[in-house]
This record gives sequence, C-alpha cells and structure tokens, in this order.
Amino acid sequence: QVQLVESGGGLVQPGGSLRLSCAASGSIFSINAMGWYRRAPGKERELVASITSGGSTNYADFVKGRFTISRDNAKNTVYLQMNTLKPEDTAVYYCNCNANSRNWGAYFSHWGQGTQVTVSS
Repeated sequence: QVQLVESGGGLVQPGGSLRLSCAASGSIFSINAMGWYRRAPGKERELVASITSGGSTNYADFVKGRFTISRDNAKNTVYLQMNTLKPEDTAVYYCNCNANSRNWGAYFSHWGQGTQVTVSS
C-alpha cells in the first residue's frame, strides 16, 4: 500500500501564494512521475503539473509562469508553489504518483485525498 498525504491548502486572496506538499509513504521501491491535478466545482479533474524522477516538468497552459512543481526524491515528496493565484484556481488539488513496490515491478497510480484551495477576497 502507498499513502499520499497532502498539506498546504487553504484560503488566500487573489494575487496571493500557497505552497502544497505531498509526501508518499508505504510499500515503495521507486517513484517515476509525480504530479498535481485539480477538480473545480462542476468540472472534470485536470492535470496541473507533473515532474519525472529526473526533474523534467510539464505544466498546464493555465498555470505556466505562475506555478512551479518540484520534488525531493530522497523524501518521496512533491511540492507545488502557486503564485499569483486567481479565483479560477479555486479547486480541490490532488497529488498523484506512479510507484512500484519492488525492483522491476509494475508501476501503479496512487492518489492523495485532496486539499482544498480557495482563492477569494
């Protein structure tokens, strides 16, 4: 079993910043990709940003230049620095990782429980 625990969500004013963290634990041998998704009320879940174990990143167009994803491989932790937040960034943010539990084992996708981010004045 792999557990993902997110933290750092909350209420922030437009233009403000938040930093999300997500730590993976449990039966983990290695993690390749880690990422953040979000689901706004009435909308489908969408990719926000992802990062490979080598540090290559991918961002949704709507966050480019405002959000930065990073990870600490030694701690199995991924971060999302969110700057210049807008009301439309309001959503539940979910952490995701692809992990295996043994060498040469298959990778499976795992999800956190989600953390609420609300951008409002």
